[in-house]
Amino acid sequence: MTEFVHLDMAEQVAVITLDSEHNRNALSRQLVAELSQHLATADGEGDVRAILLRSAGTVFCSGADLSEAAGGGMANGAKGLVGVLRQIAAAEKPVVVELAGPVRAGGLGIVGAADIVLAAESVTFQLTEVRLGLAPYAIALTLLPRFTDRAAADTFLTGRPFGATDAASYGLITRAVADGDLDGAVQETLGNLCKGFPQGLRETKKLLNRELLARIDTLGDEFAASSAKLFASDEALEAMMAFLNRKK
Repeated sequence: MTEFVHLDMAEQVAVITLDSEHNRNALSRQLVAELSQHLATADGEGDVRAILLRSAGTVFCSGADLSEAAGGGMANGAKGLVGVLRQIAAAEKPVVVELAGPVRAGGLGIVGAADIVLAAESVTFQLTEVRLGLAPYAIALTLLPRFTDRAAADTFLTGRPFGATDAASYGLITRAVADGDLDGAVQETLGNLCKGFPQGLRETKKLLNRELLARIDTLGDEFAASSAKLFASDEALEAMMAFLNRKK
């Protein structure tokens, strides 16, 4: 079986790469399971100071795998995604996300869960759920604490695309940088993190994410169930099938 997510160790940094180009790094069962496994491995490595999450290809993440979703069984899919979001937030190592390509729907939940997010200025974001008869329940666990209330209402309800500069102003990402400067900005951030002592990084992250983790633990099961219920609805199934047929 072809691996969809890769883990590489580079000195004090664990690099996790999403590499499922055939479906634009959609959150398939396989991708989510491999991401969870690699996150656990990276977080358990004593020499690792930081985890870098990035993508191969042109897209960071296109959201849910609609082919799987249209076939049913999203109850486990929603729980799996919530589990990964919690892993990122609860990891002892800081998680840095590097965005060089578009992020859609469920992929924004990963962005929201990360500690530091650097994006190229050309990157676009879009919460497309409302256009498929859905609501971003699972990823709202990590997004609503990041967004301002007005930005959340605007982007969640309209489903419109928005750019990296706006994403920074909304609180979704840490910083937008010129495309040519992205790698340098990421390496500088990782270098600074690697200067921290493990206990300092661990305890500071625990302090920062205390409320986010409490939110996930309190609402995670409920929001995953609500997400799965919407995916199974007639309206959403019709919308997803129409979307998949347009892609053919």
